[in-house]
Amino acid sequence: MYVCILSHDGTLLLHRNLQAVPEPFLKAMAPYREGLVVAVEGIFPWYGLADLCAAQGIPCVWGHALSRKALHGGKATNDKSDAQKIAALLRGGM
Repeated sequence: MYVCILSHDGTLLLHRNLQAVPEPFLKAMAPYREGLVVAVEGIFPWYGLADLCAAQGIPCVWGHALSRKALHGGKATNDKSDAQKIAALLRGGM
């Protein structure tokens, strides 16, 4: 899964592909836990990430893939670019 973390001012803090299991995700999130909110695209296994976040006390929001028209302003889309766009949308309150 691609993970993108932006600071409150929009600075890119982390942008990388992680194995989609709890340990790498929690390790990558550890330095940024304070004030962290996770946004996840509505893919089939999203609930596993939501459950993990709930167990860790990390707020998690879900966006249905079909309702994310704001992401597709460009011609190309992929997990890496979508992760950064989702982070920017969340940062902007969307």
